[in-house]
Amino acid sequence: MQIRQIRQWRLAFKPNSYGLWLALAGVGLAVVALGHLNPGASLGLSWQGWLTIATIALTFGANALTNLPAEVVFLGGLAVLFLTGILDSDTALAGFSNAGMITVGVLYVVVAGLQQTGGLTWVSQQVLGLPKSQKRAMVRLMVPVMGLSAVLNNTPVVAMFIPVVGDWCRKLKINPSKLMIPLSYASIFGGVCTLIGTSTNLVVNGLLIDATGSGMGLLDIAWVGVPCAIAAFLFLLLTQRWLLPNRKSAFNTSDDPRQYTLEMTVPAGSPMAGKTVEQAGLRHLPGLYLAEIVRGPQVIPAVGPKEVLRDNDQLVFVGAIDSIVDLHRLRGLQPATDQVFKLDTPRLGRCLTEAVVSDTCPMVGKTIREGEFRSRYNAVVLAVARNGERLRGKIGDIRLRAGDALLLETHPVFETQYRSSKDFYLVSTVPDSTPINHDKAPVALFTMLGMIVLASFGWMSMLHAAILAAVVMVATGCCSPHKALANVEWSVLLVIAASLGLGQAMDSTGVAAAMATALLGPAHSNPWIALVLVYGVTTLLTEIVTNNAAAALIFPVAIALAKSLGVDFMPFVIAIMIGASASFATPIGYQTNLMVYGPGGYRFTDFLRVGVPINLLFWLITVIITPLAFPF
Repeated sequence: MQIRQIRQWRLAFKPNSYGLWLALAGVGLAVVALGHLNPGASLGLSWQGWLTIATIALTFGANALTNLPAEVVFLGGLAVLFLTGILDSDTALAGFSNAGMITVGVLYVVVAGLQQTGGLTWVSQQVLGLPKSQKRAMVRLMVPVMGLSAVLNNTPVVAMFIPVVGDWCRKLKINPSKLMIPLSYASIFGGVCTLIGTSTNLVVNGLLIDATGSGMGLLDIAWVGVPCAIAAFLFLLLTQRWLLPNRKSAFNTSDDPRQYTLEMTVPAGSPMAGKTVEQAGLRHLPGLYLAEIVRGPQVIPAVGPKEVLRDNDQLVFVGAIDSIVDLHRLRGLQPATDQVFKLDTPRLGRCLTEAVVSDTCPMVGKTIREGEFRSRYNAVVLAVARNGERLRGKIGDIRLRAGDALLLETHPVFETQYRSSKDFYLVSTVPDSTPINHDKAPVALFTMLGMIVLASFGWMSMLHAAILAAVVMVATGCCSPHKALANVEWSVLLVIAASLGLGQAMDSTGVAAAMATALLGPAHSNPWIALVLVYGVTTLLTEIVTNNAAAALIFPVAIALAKSLGVDFMPFVIAIMIGASASFATPIGYQTNLMVYGPGGYRFTDFLRVGVPINLLFWLITVIITPLAFPF
């Protein structure tokens, strides 16, 4: 592992890296600009403004074209601005206490509750299904996400679907990179269709009320937003084959040489009883197949998809570890061995662990039952893998050999206790293998729904509603405190916090205002040209600052522009709403893009390739339809 990490760091700094050359070029330009140019001659910026521009350019270049982690790059850029005095300590650290960033972090806890109760599995089965192609999968994903995002805040919708889509991709054998960007974009498409679809729309409407005394209706923006959403959805659907990246999936069970044989049972009263194998979701688990069903004295060796399951059926599966974890999460199945119910720890506090038997283990040459494995190790053997061969018979009757890989149900401290034991060559905990508490699924789903309702109708802020939901998840046992913290994607939060700091630097040094003023210079002759430029500047600032900050910066400029032209301000308000929400070209412009950045395994340039055409499409449709729906 250390050798691999060293190799990755070397690649990040390889001499022929485009990112390195870009960084050197950026530094050179910054030195020239700071040392030889007169800052007042162009945008009226001080040296702090030019250094901010250079730092942000270097940050984007390093993030796009090197292998350094995004959080390292953005924190490095923030550190430069802090150490040079451009940002004071309060401003530099403001992003780490930002309500939006904290909301995203709290939502990870809420999603953890849904994961630990099986609520997300239910959503996947009921909403997404098992489409036969990648294009159909995109439709099955994007249409409901667009619908939900039109009436709910984008962030919780994407947070809820990210782990669902990750599991779904494994089942469909599709790389997550093919569906994570569509997930984020679909939430943006839906968000521009109603006033409550995004926080940006609400921010702009608040500014409009402050400026004019009246706001917009719930569906006023739909005249422009709906055509934009439909056109962008069709464009992405038709071009996904060429534009969406095909990053190597992290879920590749076919390369796993360990093929475990695992027995599960359908207990009396199980919701799977009476369903066919396919209806029960046992047909499309990647890297796993149902080898046979033992039904009393009868053995069904070739199990077809239409075979109906019955109470007390014994199901024999053969497959890789990742899919066995999925199997343990299904409602209505339990391990065939009754030993798991005799352990002295609550089942919901356990996890799956892999251990390889050493030649000095006292269990070698004995059956699992003879060696009293459970009493000796406070763990239960669920499956055994031996050189890829199928091991028949009851688990307790398998005679262990040195080198056998055991899949165990254990207490989480098992790895620590036996990592250095001579009984095992290797001990490792299987990630995300805690048993699902299906009884709590209704509580988790109602908690999530309550959070969305409270935030959408304005009864609570998104942050307050998310914190309340997270507290309920932990307090009701839907999610343990340990799992809640472990589920938080800290790297994403660091990128969000650092990018907010960079945006503060653009604001405080006058860079953002100077860019807006300079770019809107030609807009004082024709309202249509003014509308085109207002949208363009808004979407540009959204990509490099944040959506809400861009809207707040451009709104007063646009209102003043409308007054100077003697035209109605509503076309410009609509353009700002759409332009500030339609952030597709970078992962930092909109927080849902940041949320899918890691799970999709993306690079910075992936968003440019897919997002720039969609940005241009939104721009074109908005400036054509807006004056027709809201005349000057």
